[in-house]
Amino acid sequence: MGKELGEIGFGYRPRAPYACDPDHARGRFKAEPESPTRTPFQRDRDRIVHSTAFRRLKHKTQVFVAHEGDHYRTRLTHTIEVAQIARALARALRCDEDLAEAIALVHDFGHTPFGHTGEDALNAKMAAWGGFDHNAQSLRIVTRLERRYAEFDGLNLTWETLEGLVKHNGPLTDAAGKGLKGPVPQAIRDFNELFDLWLDKHAGLEAQCAAIADDIAYNTHDIDDGLRAGLLTLDMLDDAALPRGILAGVRERYPRLDAVRTGHELMRRQITIMVEDVISTAMARLERLKPQSADDIRNAGETMVVFSDELAAQERELKAFLYKHIYRADEVMRVRADAERVVKELFDAYFADPRLMPEGWREGLDLAPDRIKARDVADFLAGMTDTYALKEHRRLFDHTPDLG
Repeated sequence: MGKELGEIGFGYRPRAPYACDPDHARGRFKAEPESPTRTPFQRDRDRIVHSTAFRRLKHKTQVFVAHEGDHYRTRLTHTIEVAQIARALARALRCDEDLAEAIALVHDFGHTPFGHTGEDALNAKMAAWGGFDHNAQSLRIVTRLERRYAEFDGLNLTWETLEGLVKHNGPLTDAAGKGLKGPVPQAIRDFNELFDLWLDKHAGLEAQCAAIADDIAYNTHDIDDGLRAGLLTLDMLDDAALPRGILAGVRERYPRLDAVRTGHELMRRQITIMVEDVISTAMARLERLKPQSADDIRNAGETMVVFSDELAAQERELKAFLYKHIYRADEVMRVRADAERVVKELFDAYFADPRLMPEGWREGLDLAPDRIKARDVADFLAGMTDTYALKEHRRLFDHTPDLG
């Protein structure tokens, strides 16, 4: 076992015993015949990529609204970057690459237009009816709101992919069912009653790979977008230990390199450092635990795929730096205030008169209880792209803010 754990996977080699095995997947909510040419996890990945929700990510904000510039990350390009890193981690740790990729590709489905600003606005509007949580919304999309297949709503994904979607950041409840970070969103609780996702357990290793890949991607690429936006300079990055150390090495080796290429060297090296740190740290934990099955990972009582203590401290410092200089920058906060207004005014308009929503959304809502009407309005709004939300606001209101 020790020898096996000491081997990093570079391609299609036998999976480790702790990997989720597609030949023994726990099934789907609605039973389906297996594909003769794809594993269940490959099939999940393909359904995710072909969904409407995946395409919408193209026009949803990551940090900077899309029309501010063609080269800023959108929710879609961020998702692709997360999937690439998740797959690399899964390959190195010899778990199922397709499952890690599927979870990475679906993890942001529930995000609203205008990034976390839209989520905060929608959560405020939904406070009387359970609030709004993008992770729970992702589950609603893949189990109810996507309508593509003749025999079921949603995408009918495997248990392992749904588990990873819901729990990629860790267990949601204790053994008694009490929420670890406040109440568990109603959508997750309702579905869990029908298809038990073991909310008190950790997710499999593949979901853990996807979760930390998300951190690696945005901690690195938000720097890139911040440099492009002029909110950051390379000299400012000396205030955070991780980029400071990398930049010192780049400048020493390439003393005459221009700022743009220096920034890109920083990005690629930072990703490499973080990925390699995660691999070595996870392998040490796996060596200590010696798991013999995917359920041993779920029952470990700790996350396996993590940064080392030293890098975790640097990553926290970097997050605080990005929060101060990008996420709370005056220019970003101005756009956030305008975007919040758009989402809240759209919610109020649709809630007051559901007939303003298109066919397929408005039917029967004029007589529905407020909680049902509010959730349907939230579903409609959450699915919007930035561009569609602005278009709808222009249709319904005399003045729409310019978010550029």
